Amino acid sequence: MLPDHEIEIRVRYYETDGQGFVHHANYFKYCELARVEQLLAFGYDYADLERDGIVLVVNKIACKYLRPCRFGDTLRLQVRTVRARAARIDHAYQFWRGDELLAEAESTIACIDREGRVRRLPEFLLQPADVGS
Repeated sequence: MLPDHEIEIRVRYYETDGQGFVHHANYFKYCELARVEQLLAFGYDYADLERDGIVLVVNKIACKYLRPCRFGDTLRLQVRTVRARAARIDHAYQFWRGDELLAEAESTIACIDREGRVRRLPEFLLQPADVGS
């Protein structure tokens, strides 16, 4: 299982809406970026997984918005793997600006093959995370 990971995101102007806040849909893009970076930090490139026929797709995703963020804000996004079993991974996310919690999200990622059939996760994603690495 992947260890917890954290990334920083600087909000770009085009990610905001007419009111000057980050558009709600962009939080899901940020979650995807965090998952890809989490995988890279663990030593695996998502592009390599896809070349090997392992495709990770969003099964469900939800976000609770607590405070808005704006262009120029630096967000700290924490991603935690809650569980990884059989053909799915559940993640939890927290979006921070300094010490202020802005949003919380959760997702379920399914593992499929190139034809869209459910397949078992690779073994490295099912193993307990080694907190020492």
